[in-house]
Amino acid sequence: MMKSPRYLLAVGAACALALSPVAASAAQPGDVDPIYDAVPDAPFDLSVAGTFETGIFDAGASEIVQAHGNRLFSVNADAGSVFAIDMTDPAAMSELYQVGAPGGVANSVAIRDDGLGVVALEDADDKTAPGRLLFFDANADEPTVLGEVTVGSLPDMVTVSPDGAYAVVANEGEPADDFSSDPEGSVGVVALPDAVAAPSQNDVRTADFHAFEGVELDDSVRDAFGPILNDEFPRSTTWEPEYVTVQEGTAYVALQEANAIATVDLDTATVTDVFGLGFIDRGVVPLDASDRDPEDAPTINIATYPGLYGVPMPDGVHSYRVGDETYIVTANEGDAREWGDYVEPARVKDLGTEDAPGTGPLCENLEGYDDDAALGRLEVTTEMGFDEQQGCYSELYAFGSRSFSIYSADGELVFDSGAEFEELSARLSENTPLVFNSGHDDNEFDSRSDAKGVEPENLTIGEVDGRSYAFIGFERLGGVIVYDVTDPAAPSYVEYINNRSFDVSLGDEYEALEEAGASEQELAELVNSVGDLGPEGLDFISAESSPTGVPMIVVGNEVTGSTTLYTLDGAPTAPAEDPVPEPTETAAPTPEPTETAAPAPSEEPAPAPSEKPSQEPTPAPAPGGDPAPSENPTQQPTPSEEPLAPTGGGVAWGLGAGAVALVAAGIVLAARTRRA
Repeated sequence: MMKSPRYLLAVGAACALALSPVAASAAQPGDVDPIYDAVPDAPFDLSVAGTFETGIFDAGASEIVQAHGNRLFSVNADAGSVFAIDMTDPAAMSELYQVGAPGGVANSVAIRDDGLGVVALEDADDKTAPGRLLFFDANADEPTVLGEVTVGSLPDMVTVSPDGAYAVVANEGEPADDFSSDPEGSVGVVALPDAVAAPSQNDVRTADFHAFEGVELDDSVRDAFGPILNDEFPRSTTWEPEYVTVQEGTAYVALQEANAIATVDLDTATVTDVFGLGFIDRGVVPLDASDRDPEDAPTINIATYPGLYGVPMPDGVHSYRVGDETYIVTANEGDAREWGDYVEPARVKDLGTEDAPGTGPLCENLEGYDDDAALGRLEVTTEMGFDEQQGCYSELYAFGSRSFSIYSADGELVFDSGAEFEELSARLSENTPLVFNSGHDDNEFDSRSDAKGVEPENLTIGEVDGRSYAFIGFERLGGVIVYDVTDPAAPSYVEYINNRSFDVSLGDEYEALEEAGASEQELAELVNSVGDLGPEGLDFISAESSPTGVPMIVVGNEVTGSTTLYTLDGAPTAPAEDPVPEPTETAAPTPEPTETAAPAPSEEPAPAPSEKPSQEPTPAPAPGGDPAPSENPTQQPTPSEEPLAPTGGGVAWGLGAGAVALVAAGIVLAARTRRA
């Protein structure tokens, strides 16, 4: 029987204050009751263990987070530095120090197992200028900078390879805000010393995309588009590395706006492949696409729309191994390019009007989609789907797919969660305070349906009791959803927790309080009172690495500037250390002493970890039966019979009768071919 959603005693915000100029502090239980949902006999239950609060609103005061020993390291974009936080007692976390450098803004942090820390710093004055990697000692009791090296433009994310040999950084290379310049995107590969010490500049190599200029790509890789400022290297300047994950000497780099993954050989610091991530056929996989269905009285309307496609465009990516195979897991957020006068997205109803200059109208096959109750409000890219011969849009492509996906190391789609995220939130909105498709600073029902829905932003993967789990954060709706991904082809929903109060619409309340002349402390208390908004970064902490001996995850929330620890209650704990044996007394000597052997000390074995759950989690049923049909006259098409099979060195995208896992997940990819 399905566990009914319940509200757990949580860590709220009793007396935390803003960081600047007032001090950050740990939250105490009682103010926020998290929304929680789980399958029957879930292998563990997520619960809030503690929150480090800054009280800073919508300034990225907690973004990327990393755990090391009894410490958390959290990127605070508002301060431009990384905060070191003592988590020895998760319910009473405290700031130890900050790590940063003059002229730099921290974007990301990573820690090697021995404590060698690395921070990605963009140039504070000019984001298009080369950035830096700053190295520090994460074991030290005070900020201890070891050195720094120069890397590419706008280093946005850094990670350390599992073997500790390399720091790998995604140099995003975004254009200037006015689009006056557009530097190349690249991947920095930095050889690390064995000791806790900084590398030298000679240890830095750069993997660029020059070899992929002019070569044929698979059709789901978005080629260079928008203003091209470098005719020699158009792809190199428009492809923007976003996130990196590393396995077995290979880095897998998300090129978000290009809807692609680049593979980088770390030994040679060379990009070896770029493969596309396909498209989601919204004629088969439903979504709620409007916040005005109807206007002033929106409803949950999860429906299908033939001719509409979702472009995954992942932000966070992670990877794991199953046997000898590597799998890449993506959080399919979606993103558009908007710099200077160039604006890529437009609402469907604006296509072909003066509100979307340079675009054309909808073709006859999409007639009626411009109605607000259908797709009229949905934001789509103006750069795809235009039929030059007809002079109109015959297909529409929306940003993100509101899902997570699993791909093989060579780019074959193994699984996609389809509409499961939206269906779960629809179900929970019926029997909990959760507000369907609300934003991360408002509690407005359905307000994100015309954009990217719950907006899966990032994820982490951890192993518990021999099984692999993905923990995925929803940037807009909030919360963390958990899937068992032990079998990459058949992941299953486990649970969801949202440590957010839906009683306060923070954006409006903050503005009103600010206009009333509230103090910084009063503003901070308001921010802290709503729990966690805008999950941005996640990290898994194994039982062996946890300060409590119980597995945990840590989540950085950029809107509320809070860093929250969740305990995996019921998961196997770390084995206790062997007790020190007490020596047995030796008998006193007799008048004529003889040698007496002392008995061996008694020794009790360490307690074994608890056994794994007797029942594996099963997927949650879809909420509320079949989704209501759209007011648009659309029919769910018959699945294509084109097989999903490798062709040459690539993958043909389509729905095959044998693609059972994809059908079960409700995912269909438009027919697209990847060429070697």
